[in-house]
Amino acid sequence: MQKRAIATRQTVLTAAAKVFNRVGYTEAALHEIIAVAGVTKGSLYFHFSSKEQLARAVIDEGCERLNAVCSLQFDSRTPALETLIGISYVMVDTANNDDLISAAFRLLNEIGDFRGTGPAVFDQWSSTFRALAARAVEEGDFREGTDPDEAGRLLLEMALGSRLVAVATATLAELSERMTTAWKVFLPGLVANAKVEYFSQFAARRLSSVLVPA
Repeated sequence: MQKRAIATRQTVLTAAAKVFNRVGYTEAALHEIIAVAGVTKGSLYFHFSSKEQLARAVIDEGCERLNAVCSLQFDSRTPALETLIGISYVMVDTANNDDLISAAFRLLNEIGDFRGTGPAVFDQWSSTFRALAARAVEEGDFREGTDPDEAGRLLLEMALGSRLVAVATATLAELSERMTTAWKVFLPGLVANAKVEYFSQFAARRLSSVLVPA
């Protein structure tokens, strides 16, 4: 029974993500989610008492998936700036190919308080970007005098802001290329002159890996 309940909950979350992605939080109806999931009304309400609770659960699941994929980029032997570049492409690729991650991004904006059932999601991401920026300064890849808090915040804004604009302009398919352009523009201001070419090429290689057909 427990395995069945877990499976049903996951089915509802997946169906809800599809509906939220298609019509948004306001227009999404529980009866449509029930139909897409192929479950009974009672099954849905057993796990989620309201549309808001369901939406926040989708945010939790999507963010958990995104964090799991991003964590694969972390390695103390890898330069922090390479990790920052890698994460920016992972955020693009997974959000474009995973309904739950894509729905989480959309719902964070539409619900308005930028959280699932726990703390504000952007607080955790901000801490991660700032920590990586601080290590990039220590490793000598950022220009001397770079403020890691400012750099980390700027790069998070670049990654998340690029997606917001792409959603608003229906150009998500172009987001990976735009991320490469963003790095091309930002790197000369952040990185020592001798290293700009290396990191620009690194970003271009990451773009190529994202665009390789599965």
